Amino acid sequence: MNKYEAEFSNIVRTFRKQHMGKGPSKITTTFCKNWAICEMEGNLSPVEKFIASTSDGKQMLRSARTEMVKDIYKQHPPVEMEEFLQSRFIELFVDINIERDFGMSIFVFDQDIEQKFSNQNK
Repeated sequence: MNKYEAEFSNIVRTFRKQHMGKGPSKITTTFCKNWAICEMEGNLSPVEKFIASTSDGKQMLRSARTEMVKDIYKQHPPVEMEEFLQSRFIELFVDINIERDFGMSIFVFDQDIEQKFSNQNK
């Protein structure tokens, strides 16, 4: 992870804390073409972990987590990301494995951010 990917991880963590009350404990970001792929560990709050102790709770939590995260980004466009990358945010894909407390978010931008930031100092 280069310094730009690390800084993007910090922006994601701050955004999640601000809009969801809790951010992941660990984020690793990889730029791939026009995608910023974020692997996230430690996403669930203690209450969410309790809810996930049943099969129905796991399904409900996974559905709520994926849809709510996408809705938050629609309601609050990630201006900080766009300013940092100098690229327009287009779409977000989200999934989470409740048992592992491991999530993936793929942010899609309108430019090849991998090429843009791989040529700069790492």
